Amino acid sequence: MIKVLVCGANGKMGANVISLLSGDSEARAVCGVDIKGGGDIPVYGSFSAVKEKADVIIDFSSPAVLHEELEWAKANGVPAVLASTGYSADDLKYIDECAKKTAIFKTANFSLGVNLLVKLVKQAAEVLSENFDVEIIERHHNQKVDAPSGTALMLADGANEAFGGQKTYLNGREGQVGKRGKEIGIHAVRGGTIVGEHEVMFAGEDEIITLSHSARSKKVFAAGAIKAAKWIVGKPAGKYDMSDIL
Repeated sequence: MIKVLVCGANGKMGANVISLLSGDSEARAVCGVDIKGGGDIPVYGSFSAVKEKADVIIDFSSPAVLHEELEWAKANGVPAVLASTGYSADDLKYIDECAKKTAIFKTANFSLGVNLLVKLVKQAAEVLSENFDVEIIERHHNQKVDAPSGTALMLADGANEAFGGQKTYLNGREGQVGKRGKEIGIHAVRGGTIVGEHEVMFAGEDEIITLSHSARSKKVFAAGAIKAAKWIVGKPAGKYDMSDIL
């Protein structure tokens, strides 16, 4: 039985992970880390206070805990599944450094459908090339703190691979922006309880092609993170993502 430490245990996504693990025959949540105490499993205010032995971390908290978390992971030889977004450039460099010492699974979106969408977007960009402009619209609930979403950036990166990484990302437009340049437009919508919607539009002369994904429940992401956690246990040090599972 795989023992899971849930970071952000008392948040909405952490609760989804714990709920799904309660009925899992291969893994179970043994403890959590969160600034809020309480819950159905032991929850600690910091990693240094953790008493239980864990085989893997699933983190749906925030970048604020990243350094403490990965230092603990390295010291205890525990792989980490990073499901938070909003990491800074320095955070990403730190993750790369830590991946030399322990296995780290990181992706902006744990939905199988979204990761398939990224592949389709890349393929479409390769076929349509410069004849079509690329615009991305992402919609999330009104409590999401970062914009654009990590998934929108993942989709933009997928499309940009077809252009050799030469496209710049333009987050929204305002004022006299002039004619379109070598860019991928990214637009963020925040409202209500939208779980997550992403739309990639390829606009050409007299025709438009749209690829989209809509998540109807946050359990989609929790299930993907659990799948990643089971997969990464026993893997050597390195950085992994959904493409490795697919």
